Amino acid sequence: MTLLDSPVDDAVPTITDMSVFEQHESEVRSYCRNWPTVFEQARGSWLTDVHGDRYLDFFAGAGALNYGHNNPVLKQALLEYLVDDGIVHGLDMATVAKARFIETFRDNVLQPRGLDHKIQFPGPTGTNAVESALKLARKVTGRESVIGFTNAFHGMTLGSLSVTGNSMKRAGAGIPLVHATPMPFDNYLGGVVEDFTWFERVLDDSGSGLNLPAAVIVETVQGEGGVNVARPEWLRGLADLCRRHDMLLIVDDVQMGCGRTGEFFSFEEAGIVPDIITLSKSIGGYGLPLALTLIRPDLDVWTPGEHNGTFRGNNPAFVTATRALEHYWADDTFSRDIHIKGRQIEEVLTALAGRHQGLSTRGRGMVRGLVFDDATHAGKVCTRAFESGLLAETSGPSDEVVKLLPPLTISTEDLDRGLGILVDATEEVLA
Repeated sequence: MTLLDSPVDDAVPTITDMSVFEQHESEVRSYCRNWPTVFEQARGSWLTDVHGDRYLDFFAGAGALNYGHNNPVLKQALLEYLVDDGIVHGLDMATVAKARFIETFRDNVLQPRGLDHKIQFPGPTGTNAVESALKLARKVTGRESVIGFTNAFHGMTLGSLSVTGNSMKRAGAGIPLVHATPMPFDNYLGGVVEDFTWFERVLDDSGSGLNLPAAVIVETVQGEGGVNVARPEWLRGLADLCRRHDMLLIVDDVQMGCGRTGEFFSFEEAGIVPDIITLSKSIGGYGLPLALTLIRPDLDVWTPGEHNGTFRGNNPAFVTATRALEHYWADDTFSRDIHIKGRQIEEVLTALAGRHQGLSTRGRGMVRGLVFDDATHAGKVCTRAFESGLLAETSGPSDEVVKLLPPLTISTEDLDRGLGILVDATEEVLA
């Protein structure tokens, strides 16, 4: 029995349609418009709605559910913690749950990668982590400007929006978004102009009008921007440019971290060490809100309470995050499995793109995109896929990309099944 059909109050009807949301919820809602059904249960890579229809999830909470829905290993740790009356809300107080998370993150993530970054808990979401990173970079350097990149997405609060590229999201701010300057992301100009030519020129030219920035913030793979993948050599060039010009390098790993691209951090392939790293979404393990700002030790110049928040100490998320790190990241087994599944996805999408003009694919690890020259096709494919029992979303400046973010724990059988639905949907739309 579920909450929806509980007999506690017989006068309360079972929710079977979208009317309550349409009548009472703000018009700002978005995902539910693309997937017009009422979901009731979820396990692993599947969701079930109130009618008993099942859907394979290639969305995974926008990357917040790398370990799937209601992962039994993580669920058990959470239930035991709650039954034992463990601390739930703790601000930034010292708790056993937080201590265990910090130690596990140090032992399983930081030390094996030669990192000694300090851990800040800035608030529960990715944009909280980005805001703290931008604020700290400005505090450390005494400068105001921050460099972002074309088609970037870093969050919906004002500081994060200022370094976000999407015009619709920026317009929602309602005020000028200042102290940020966009630069071309990797291959933005199609290889016509050498990487960083413009960026370095304006940095060196006292007449360019660009004040020396405090920092550069970058996603190694732009998820919301259309699954745009930065080459390792481009990222190494960016890191070198930052060093030579005394700018801090911030890597936003909110969506691409925690294994999405194969390694725990998405920048590992490039062999760079960012000054500041932002993590959220799947770091909580179970879909519980948690965010981290990882700071090079010499940059940790905060004074106590200078950046805070009521929900920066989500202890249940510490518990599930700790268990996820212990279970999946004690060695490289999970990482190798992600790469295998990533190649499985790539092979299917590459073959599909090879059969159709105006269709291509790109991505890394288990984030992949189908790119349509005719942007209207992407939304149609997602609609057709939903009708066949698959959740996938669009991304890119014109919603021209079908973005795939299946749980990293998905079975090869379910992955094949979902890819089959996607292929069939694409073939039907392009027929």
